[in-house]
Amino acid sequence: MSMAPAMQQPSPVAPEAEQANKGRVSKSPTRLALERFLHNRAAVASLIILLLIILSAVFAPFITHASPTLQDLANTDSPPSALHPLGTDSNGTDYFARDLWGGRADLLVGFLGTASLLIISLVLGGLAGYYGKWVDAVVMRLVDFMMNFPTLLLIIVLMAILNTSSLWLLILVIALTAWPGMTRFIRGLFLNLREADYVLSAKMVGASTWRIIFKHMVPNIMGPLVVNATLTMANLIALEAALAVIGFGVQPPQPSWGNILNGAQDIFTLQFKPWAWIPPAGLISLTILCINFIGDGLRDAFDPSFER
Repeated sequence: MSMAPAMQQPSPVAPEAEQANKGRVSKSPTRLALERFLHNRAAVASLIILLLIILSAVFAPFITHASPTLQDLANTDSPPSALHPLGTDSNGTDYFARDLWGGRADLLVGFLGTASLLIISLVLGGLAGYYGKWVDAVVMRLVDFMMNFPTLLLIIVLMAILNTSSLWLLILVIALTAWPGMTRFIRGLFLNLREADYVLSAKMVGASTWRIIFKHMVPNIMGPLVVNATLTMANLIALEAALAVIGFGVQPPQPSWGNILNGAQDIFTLQFKPWAWIPPAGLISLTILCINFIGDGLRDAFDPSFER
């Protein structure tokens, strides 16, 4: 007499595992990316440090009451003291105040320059990648033409021709000269997306070109776009510092980390006044390092193949 096989009892942990899987599946891609980013200790620490640098520049008037431009000719080249924590320069200007206020110029160049490049590159690269054909050919020939000239040289020439070097002019010149690389990058992303099902469906229902680009395509390239933007921001901050060190960029008396270093290039200052050049050089390096670590964290967070 054969016995009927006993019914297999469900494992008591199966419902819990199923519930956990449902909770994991229900998470949006943005939330999953945020969780992966928060598990990157270097990226989170860099974000905190960068926020502190930004806050110190924004709230500089509340951190120190010294003026970054006021000259005290009776107290020039003084060493660090209670009144001047980092001493004064040859004009009697407080180094600590200039370091704090100088961050505003460099960070504005980084943030606003990157935002300007994103706008220009999204329009040109998006149109080239979306339409292709003659639109792509025209935009790419313009990109090739601009990439034949070094951005740094173009900025120097334009600022010499205009005979001025204000902060806003520097941001404008960067936006008008540094867009080719990001435009080519965005164009490649759009070429990969223009045949996607949701893009073809939007075309079939009669959606406008700008709606398809900014409503359907741009959100799907935000991951690589944000990563590229962070790297661009770090490069622009380094570019401003390099321009100021060689005498271009933001000019005194308006402070920037670059022109503070420009005023500390003599041998005596480099050897006997480290408080004059180490803080601005350290702030430039730390800011760029933090942005690069944040970019690495965002790259890992938005990468679908990344596993915790």
